[in-house]
Amino acid sequence: MAIGANPGGGVQVPLTWVGTEEIPIQFINSFIGQVDERGDVIVSFGQTTPPALIGTPEEVMAQAKRLAYVPVRPVARFTLSRPRLLELVEMLQKTLEIQQGMREVLRQSGMGDKL
Repeated sequence: MAIGANPGGGVQVPLTWVGTEEIPIQFINSFIGQVDERGDVIVSFGQTTPPALIGTPEEVMAQAKRLAYVPVRPVARFTLSRPRLLELVEMLQKTLEIQQGMREVLRQSGMGDKL
């Protein structure tokens, strides 16, 4: 990151993530992206828990038909400029590639047959 009084000038100082391990990891299984009036992106993350439908198949179907909706509980919301959104997409793509490599290693070692 460049720090200084002049745009384009200044000193390059590396960024170091501090305290990341102290933040709890939240489970999410739902997310949505929106674009605001300035063209920035809003990304919302949430948790969806399927409703407990029990009984015979007919009873379960009747219960499901009575549902107006299944709630999504928000966990976090972020807004990003287009340049930051492109950085996020690139980071997620690289992370996906790393995960795929890890899955292949696990499969080859016999540990990831169900991945």
